[in-house]
Amino acid sequence: QLQASGGGSVQSGDSLRLSCAASGRLFSSHVVGWFRQAPGKEREFVAAARWNSARTYYADSVKGRFTISRDSAKNTVYLQMNSLKPEDSAIYYCAMSNAYDTDYRSYRNWGQGTLVTVSS
Repeated sequence: QLQASGGGSVQSGDSLRLSCAASGRLFSSHVVGWFRQAPGKEREFVAAARWNSARTYYADSVKGRFTISRDSAKNTVYLQMNSLKPEDSAIYYCAMSNAYDTDYRSYRNWGQGTLVTVSS
């Protein structure tokens, strides 16, 4: 199970760091993805990282502002979000997959998300 945390209410331009803690062991073949879902919208891909390499992936909407990283010792994946915009407001989730994909249906082990609210 993966559990996201670190959300909050911030102003436009502020930063937040989300954490995704894995309760079980993550293997080198796993990909951990961050997704978000705003009210009335479908869950959308934000970023992903391969557990065994430095390879990362980003949605165009967050490229250059968000950074995904991992701490293998803590079994945790982070999402550093800078220059936040009101349109980044959503519930953020993390999940794992056996291969990189931007489709949330390819991921599993979803935990409860964490709410990010960005006001202008």
